[in-house]
Amino acid sequence: MNSSEEDIRNSLKSLNRTVEELIYFFSQDFDFTKRINTHWNAKDILGHLVFWQESFERNLRCVATGVEPKVLKGKLSEVNKQSVDSTRDVDIDMLINRLKKAQTSIQKNILNTSVFLIPYKKGSRDYSRLEHLKIVDAHIKKHLKQLKKYI
Repeated sequence: MNSSEEDIRNSLKSLNRTVEELIYFFSQDFDFTKRINTHWNAKDILGHLVFWQESFERNLRCVATGVEPKVLKGKLSEVNKQSVDSTRDVDIDMLINRLKKAQTSIQKNILNTSVFLIPYKKGSRDYSRLEHLKIVDAHIKKHLKQLKKYI
């Protein structure tokens, strides 16, 4: 295994740990309706993260299986609003189940060496498997830090 594949495996392990930490956080008895920032409460942040994790999973799976991915369109602020609006009425247990399902698919497809670049969003550049893993891991960690600070 070359160092790049080893880096991908290590980054996947890190993302797996981060996702488990997020799942654990939402298994606790906190008030998830508490406002975390000017726009979102804790549950909104979970919905936002699940939305993006599903987008990553879908794009990765499409590339891995030779299907043209339908990437998200719009300004990042618009897509982020959509991420919360589209998950607002979904309960936490269902969001966690969706997160687990997306993560399982990511684990399966990210090690596919025929995948070189994964699209992110219309108007954005594509990312390597390693870059995408690191970006997703950092994104979830950033929000987890926010959540832990305010709850």
